[in-house]
Amino acid sequence: MALETKVRKLQNHAARRKFFEVVQYAFRIFAHQSSIILGTAWAFAGAVVVVLVWLLTGPTFQFSDTWQLVINTATTVVTFLMVFLIQNTQNRDAKVVHLKLDELIRALKSARNELVDLEDLSDEELKKLEQQFQKLRRKAENDGKHRRDVKLTKSR
Repeated sequence: MALETKVRKLQNHAARRKFFEVVQYAFRIFAHQSSIILGTAWAFAGAVVVVLVWLLTGPTFQFSDTWQLVINTATTVVTFLMVFLIQNTQNRDAKVVHLKLDELIRALKSARNELVDLEDLSDEELKKLEQQFQKLRRKAENDGKHRRDVKLTKSR
């Protein structure tokens, strides 16, 4: 009987885990597609049209509290939901950039491998590292190996 209970618990755990994986996958796809669509000029234009329609209906509803409540509620709900979509997209993009930079650091023989996991450092450690890089930059500028006034040329 104890074995049956353990098996059932494992099956329930696996089912819950599978459910959360499906929800997470669906949210990732939804957030990605939403960021693509809502980041367009058309989405902005649509939002402007909605606000203009709301403004134009003001006289019809005598600029009542209910009329104001409609736009206040709509914008609050949309803003609240967009925070999660934007945060998901930014977290994912930041993770991708970190992985790409980590790969570049690992691939370069002259790179310092301890820079791979900078995101795990404390603020104090990051400040010390920043100061080290500022010293290196000043030294390179003084040695003439790094010029700040380099003019960019147009590429063809």
